[in-house]
Amino acid sequence: MSEKAASFVDTKSSGGSFVPPAPRPTKRFAYDWRDKLLDPNFDVDRSNGGRSYTAYYNIVCCVCGTGMLSLSSVLAGGGWGALALLIICWWMTMYCSVILIQTLYYGGEKRMLSVNQVATTAFGKWGGYTSFFFNAWILLGTAILYFVLCGSNLNDLCAGTAGEIGHVAWSIIFVVIVGIPFVFMKTMDNLSWTSLLGVAVTLVTTFICVIEAGLDRPNQVDVVRENVVWEGWPGAIAVISFSLGGNVVYPNCEAAMKRPQRWPIVCISGLSTCALLYFMIAIPGYFIYGETAQNPIYNSIPPGVGRIMAIVMVTINVTVSVPIYAGSFALDCENIMGITVEKMGKKKEFMYRALWRTAIMVFCAVIACTVPHFSPLMHLFGAFGYSTTIFIIPVLCYWKLTGFRNKPIYEIAWGCLILLMGIVGLIFGTWDSVVKLIAAYNA
Repeated sequence: MSEKAASFVDTKSSGGSFVPPAPRPTKRFAYDWRDKLLDPNFDVDRSNGGRSYTAYYNIVCCVCGTGMLSLSSVLAGGGWGALALLIICWWMTMYCSVILIQTLYYGGEKRMLSVNQVATTAFGKWGGYTSFFFNAWILLGTAILYFVLCGSNLNDLCAGTAGEIGHVAWSIIFVVIVGIPFVFMKTMDNLSWTSLLGVAVTLVTTFICVIEAGLDRPNQVDVVRENVVWEGWPGAIAVISFSLGGNVVYPNCEAAMKRPQRWPIVCISGLSTCALLYFMIAIPGYFIYGETAQNPIYNSIPPGVGRIMAIVMVTINVTVSVPIYAGSFALDCENIMGITVEKMGKKKEFMYRALWRTAIMVFCAVIACTVPHFSPLMHLFGAFGYSTTIFIIPVLCYWKLTGFRNKPIYEIAWGCLILLMGIVGLIFGTWDSVVKLIAAYNA
């Protein structure tokens, strides 16, 4: 008799009478996710994986950028109380980022490669379709938003010169600049140098905006600041969600790490760095400009060298961040479509990859040229896409794949609070952003 069968026999009772077995644990409880790390029969190939600081730079570069420039406008809409909202969302995002990676290791025979696969495993094909829709929305939407910002920035810098050719023309130029290296990118680790550059310019931009705002304080009189503006909180959740968004690229970032067991530390460190930068620029921006703080914040700074430098720095950061978002979407789709060297060979794989990624860039260019309203677009992408993908999908998939009743009550309560935050941002934030986008077109 096997050990499992023998365990069902009550050896203490007389006559060896049979005792009904206790409910057997399901497959999802059979192992701890950490047992599968670096398992060559389960995990991805990490022989060429990068170091932990590469993943850290990728996280900071993806999360920071335009989000950093929007937080003063969040306080302008929601008052000082929105700082508490920012702190809570920061904690929630760190938790969701860690459990999202854990769910990758509860997929069966192999580590899952994307959020879409996690949702499919947890909720079937319709869960996968839903996840893919939201992932595509924010990955391509963020790239589109960045092209809009770059086109607007360069056109503003060239105002009054022969270079003032319009935001549409500049957006197309940026699509071409980003598209060329984007076609040749193979893995997320190929972008380590761009991530390092993005972190550097993000730090420089933060200090420039803070210093310039401080110098401009004597010129600001009768500044209006509110403690709490409740009607501005749904929109604030949308922008904060966008500002802390990055979950959709985390599976690829973690897959490129040689030591994935360091992911929780790397992720928490990266998001905490971003939060620190956000506080550094949001608080002085709102304190100095009050309810007139604009999005992006450098539009509130007086014209001059400081503002020009800030625009240039942000444009550089956005340019190197676009391949990370668009690249994550492209890699997920290529895995689905079977565009790999193993299946097609090097030449055929490169040809299909080039055609597919060129089509992605063309699509982004068309949308960026026809919907040129930066701030309402940020609200819309943050509310509809990021609120769902950052807060709702990770928690639901985590509960489904790893169990619900085996969690302590405080973790379940925390998860319910995260779901509530995501639902409020999704419903009320989307409504608010649509109203603002309609108003922008009618202006």
